Amino acid sequence: MNVEISNSWSEVLKGEFDKEYFKLLSKFVEEEYANHTVYPPEGLVFNAFEKCPFEDVKVVIIGQDPYHQPYQANGLSFSVNEGVRLPPSLCNIYKEIYRDLGVEITASGDLERWSRQGVLLLNSILTVRADNAGSHQKQGWEQFTDFVIEKLASERENLVFMLWGSYAQQKGRNIDSSRHLVLTSAHPSPLAAYRGFLGNGHFSKANIYLKLHDKEPINW
Repeated sequence: MNVEISNSWSEVLKGEFDKEYFKLLSKFVEEEYANHTVYPPEGLVFNAFEKCPFEDVKVVIIGQDPYHQPYQANGLSFSVNEGVRLPPSLCNIYKEIYRDLGVEITASGDLERWSRQGVLLLNSILTVRADNAGSHQKQGWEQFTDFVIEKLASERENLVFMLWGSYAQQKGRNIDSSRHLVLTSAHPSPLAAYRGFLGNGHFSKANIYLKLHDKEPINW
């Protein structure tokens, strides 16, 4: 697997790429792309890191694995390519931003605009086989992204972590809430959004915290 990752992240993560689990993961991913349809496109597997350098991260939003339908996944959690119909979870994210901040809902589901401002849109698993959600679980991605979260939590200060749903909350269980703002709620999926995601106020809380620590708020 060709690891295309920005210089700042490459420096932070360089030792991880040499570990045996990552070599096995790379072999698995290469075989999957060679023999199946896999999302996102190979060049976008590390897109979240490319668009948001380590030193620029202000907010971390943790997803699970990429969308598994054609043209959707672009390497950013919850994001879809321009012109693609908004998935239900993203619709609910936009609804909460409107309720929380009054920002009008847009037809574009491409969240690169957030990444450019310092929002790391990190899936726990970075690849998936077409039409088969969760198909690349337990191959090593979880260990890799655990390490990413650990490095952010230990080497940066005053970040905002948005942990939506039990999966993300388990993923962020070791984040020191005395050093960072850790926001938790139900997941924005239609099955859970009305049980605590809608109304959570995470987007305004994040911006208040960022301003309190002399950081530019996010234009959600």
